[in-house]
Amino acid sequence: MEKDPGPDVLLELHGTEYTEDNSYWYKIEAWEVEPSKEIPHGIRYNLTLHNNHNKRIMGFDNAHAVKSRKKGRFKGRIIAYDHLHKSAVDKGTPYIFSSAQQLLNDFFTEVNRILSEVAQ
Repeated sequence: MEKDPGPDVLLELHGTEYTEDNSYWYKIEAWEVEPSKEIPHGIRYNLTLHNNHNKRIMGFDNAHAVKSRKKGRFKGRIIAYDHLHKSAVDKGTPYIFSSAQQLLNDFFTEVNRILSEVAQ
């Protein structure tokens, strides 16, 4: 069985910054850490999109815990480290990390969606 190249690709992208034609820009930070309960996949990451005023408007990261926003009796009991900031004011929405490749796919899908909305 071949090794999954996703983690290596994500780690190689560490430090990447790219500015779009409209001056929106994204940054990728990713580094290997010892796997833990909080970061079982062993990759610490911060993938962010910034507007032309340098304000983060979207991002995926696992730098801090966020509570689940489920309604009902068990509201807020699930703590997640992998999460998505859907806007500049979003404190974090849990994100299910399935693989480094999927994280990159999800990030660039969101980047492309936001940039296409801005272009309209």
